Amino acid sequence: MMNFLILALGVALLTVGGEALIRGSLTSARRLGISPLLSGIVIVGFGTSAPELVVSVEAALNHQPDIAIGNVVGSNIGNILLILGTCALITPLAVKPLVLRRDAVTVVVASILFVVLVSSGSLGLVGALLLLITLVCYLIWAYLSERSHAVPSAEVHIAESEELTTLPKSGLWTVATVIVGLLLLISGSQVLLIGAIGIAEHFNVSEAVIGLTLVAVGTSLPEFSISVIAALRRHADVAVGNVLGSNIFNLLGILAVSALLQPLPVHARILQFDQWVMLGASLLLLVFLYTGNRLGRLEGGILLAGYGIYVALSFTQFGS
Repeated sequence: MMNFLILALGVALLTVGGEALIRGSLTSARRLGISPLLSGIVIVGFGTSAPELVVSVEAALNHQPDIAIGNVVGSNIGNILLILGTCALITPLAVKPLVLRRDAVTVVVASILFVVLVSSGSLGLVGALLLLITLVCYLIWAYLSERSHAVPSAEVHIAESEELTTLPKSGLWTVATVIVGLLLLISGSQVLLIGAIGIAEHFNVSEAVIGLTLVAVGTSLPEFSISVIAALRRHADVAVGNVLGSNIFNLLGILAVSALLQPLPVHARILQFDQWVMLGASLLLLVFLYTGNRLGRLEGGILLAGYGIYVALSFTQFGS
């Protein structure tokens, strides 16, 4: 019970810290005259992945590659199956095709790239550099394709930057919010890892399983909160776009940074099971978006059921 409480405390610190960092960064961007479009693409779309970033980096530095990689792979699976499944049940998610199809394709490409790069059993320096180059190319492509506010897809990322309405008012509060957010993220990652390792040892399951499930869901709470709020407000494009942007940064950014700090051996169960679930979920989402330009409640139910099956198999068939 104590380990679960420690894990919950870590999740709470990560969630509050991530929210503070995003709000402070958005305010800074507006004071510096950075466009809402770029703010939506980079700060909100990728800022919600800050918990995943600090946890995976901390795990890599502590020589815990199973948590570092499991956190990213598990978060990507949960983002699609759990978060989008939940949002689609709240309200059908009709989406504008241009940016979401582009980003959905990028998620699939990033997933395939991950499968190829870890086929040797580890992710090293060369793989990390390839992931970073792909991320830079995506960012340039996304920004150039949306510089004109007349482009319908640009409205998605502009709306993302405006989804968070409570922002620091003064310059001092802005700086304080960013600093506090970073400190909470760092301390939260350390607390969460202590709880996660304790749970793994108590129940005699691998750190990979805990990273892929409990840690992954905990670090995905910022994506979950923003996407659910967007769904309740009928901002379907924001809900889907936020998840896609987060998944892209998880694979191309977080794994790259973690592998640059420390080569990451990949757990056998991730090679045998989880990476294929991640790729399959990405392909399924792409099919849903292409066939109907929407995620209906039926599709949402399918995604949620898929996540339930995945978690069940994670602890029963692939728990070691």
